[in-house]
Amino acid sequence: MIKIGMIIGDRYEILEKIGTGGMSDVYKAKCHKLNRYVAIKVLKQEFSENANFVSKFRVEAQAAAGLMHPNIVNVYDVGEENNVYYIVMELVEGITLKKYIEKKARLSVKEAISIAIQISMGIEAAHNNHIIHRDIKPQNIIISKEGKVKVTDFGIAKAATSNTITSNVMGSVHYTSPEQARGGYSDEKSDIYSLGITLFEMLTGRVPFNGDTTVAIAIKHIQEPIPSPRDYIQEIPVSVEQIVFKCCQKSPDRRYQTMADLIADLKQSLISPDEDFVKIVNPDEEASTRMITDRDMVQIKRQSGRRESADEALRLKKDVQRRARRPEPEEEEEYEEEVYDEEYAEEGEYEEEQYEEGQIYEDEVEEAYEDGGEEDAGEEEDYDPKMERITTILAVVAALVIGCIVLFLVGRTMGILPFGNGEDSAEAEEEEGKVEMPKVVGRQLEEVRQELLGLGLKPEVTYQETDEYEAGLVLRCNINIGAMVDSETEIILTVSAGASGIEVPDVEGASTAEGVSTLEQKGFVVNRTESYDAQVPKGNIISQNPEGGSKAPSGSTVTLRISQGPEENKVKIPDVIGITEMDAVATLTELGLTVGSITEVNNEDASLAGLVCYQSYSVGTYVDSGTAVDLRVSLGPKQVTYSFSGSINPPTPEEDPEYRDGLDVTVNIVTADGVSLLNTNTVSFPISVNYTGIQSSSGSVTFTYTVITDAVTDTNPETGETFTTEGTESVKTVTRELQFTPEN
Repeated sequence: MIKIGMIIGDRYEILEKIGTGGMSDVYKAKCHKLNRYVAIKVLKQEFSENANFVSKFRVEAQAAAGLMHPNIVNVYDVGEENNVYYIVMELVEGITLKKYIEKKARLSVKEAISIAIQISMGIEAAHNNHIIHRDIKPQNIIISKEGKVKVTDFGIAKAATSNTITSNVMGSVHYTSPEQARGGYSDEKSDIYSLGITLFEMLTGRVPFNGDTTVAIAIKHIQEPIPSPRDYIQEIPVSVEQIVFKCCQKSPDRRYQTMADLIADLKQSLISPDEDFVKIVNPDEEASTRMITDRDMVQIKRQSGRRESADEALRLKKDVQRRARRPEPEEEEEYEEEVYDEEYAEEGEYEEEQYEEGQIYEDEVEEAYEDGGEEDAGEEEDYDPKMERITTILAVVAALVIGCIVLFLVGRTMGILPFGNGEDSAEAEEEEGKVEMPKVVGRQLEEVRQELLGLGLKPEVTYQETDEYEAGLVLRCNINIGAMVDSETEIILTVSAGASGIEVPDVEGASTAEGVSTLEQKGFVVNRTESYDAQVPKGNIISQNPEGGSKAPSGSTVTLRISQGPEENKVKIPDVIGITEMDAVATLTELGLTVGSITEVNNEDASLAGLVCYQSYSVGTYVDSGTAVDLRVSLGPKQVTYSFSGSINPPTPEEDPEYRDGLDVTVNIVTADGVSLLNTNTVSFPISVNYTGIQSSSGSVTFTYTVITDAVTDTNPETGETFTTEGTESVKTVTRELQFTPEN
């Protein structure tokens, strides 16, 4: 049983209860070893008595203790004392996301996306360590006073779900994924679903599914499509709506597959909120019916000749061999089933053993036919006219098949047939990274340019004056149609400039503004690309296409390549905050940067203790190679100390009217964190004190003493008799608050 003031684990003093949940109570505590405040989550009694649950809880909590991330409420310790199981966590002063939503009714789109990104980064760190939360909901998200978003309760959910804890204990069923609602397997994509529901609530101020019972809500998660958040708030951008839809797909395979993918789309939605860039992929579509392209047909034809020849030879051999034993009429039905089964069972084996790279061996086909003929001759006395006709037909078919095979092999060897000239050609065409050159001659340049760019090729244009073809028509190409070329290959197109082309100004080496102005004055459209070049100053033109001095039709496009300066001297600053000093130095050195000064400083973020907490250049900025980056390593939160000097005076009449000078008084001075500074007895005041290095800002002084009242004599007015009442003795305690002075 946890009580305020008790110490558990020989270090954590319970100060106050700050929260309660379905499975645990949360207390604020003071760690006397590290002199910091922490949050302690204590399992309720009914779970502490479940040995199986406790075992899983300990394993999961210990795994969560290995997580260190700015967007996770970090776990410091896991322990047990007198059948009380507890987790020691980072104390975050703030408000839960649930209360924050209730307070604001709903969040703005930018605020919701910003919070979702921070939540996703915390969950991503856990997923990278193979830890699944399984209970993502606004109640488990804390927003600190500094605006930092942190996910809590890692590790506790898996232990609970593995012991079939009821939904009212596990938290609201409003955020559970369909697979969790069914009681099935859940993985990282279950967290993505729950985050999608949380994002929906941030945007609209309500959950998408509601009902009278938890079962009714769970069924809606399984069966009903999620409503559009734009049905409630119309100004929500289409990209954000699609992100919610993709997160909340019923099938896990249709959701975001990783938190990194989700974070990328969330960031993109901040840049292009009205762009519909979110793609929901249906894995079943990969097996759906589709149109056969011309290239697919070529591949089919290439294989069909081989397969048909092989199949014919195979069937011929089996049919001829089976003519040796034709069953009696009463066995015909069983015979037909046997032939069917054997043909399909043996076909794969024969194909694997005898059919290699489309080669059919003629001698095997002939042997199959001859073997069957000999067996048939051996049974000539059993003459059957119908069987003789079948034999004749089979012989003709065999001759035709053999002839086709011979013609096919000879034609392919001589290069007559359009199936390539050997297996090397087929393999070369299918080589990874190659694309087939489309027809370009006779088509308009812009149409061809877009198609080539879509294939990953690089079109380069030269113009030729001619009065035979209209301007903009492709006359020639350096790559033949149908050829397989590597992506990024440069395709040179010769294009008609018409009867009177305009000379393209030579702007190479000029500034971008000057070059663009010159070309546009001549009626050309300018397209710009950027590239690094150590020889050309940044902002100047490296090259142009078409080249200067050539002729091109008015209104055609001239592509300019603009210099960005030397590439090798620019390095993108990495993010080294939150990693060890050794890892930071290694990261910077590998990128060609140098490490400047490394200093140790105090940092209020306790999770960064022992890690890099500052770097002198912002993440993502570009600097010259060899630039020195200064680092600061956190010593943890600054330990402020206090001093107390002065005089301790005795209790005043206001504090205790019965106090008298000369009494023997016990004086105790104790700091707020329980450290005793003074414990003495005295009969004289004031007491001079001088203390330094105190770690608490306040404390108290307690006076304890015994007061004896005087004897009282009274007279009875009726009888005149006198009597004496002895004095009484009582122990008095007076406590006075003290404030200490901060030390510099």
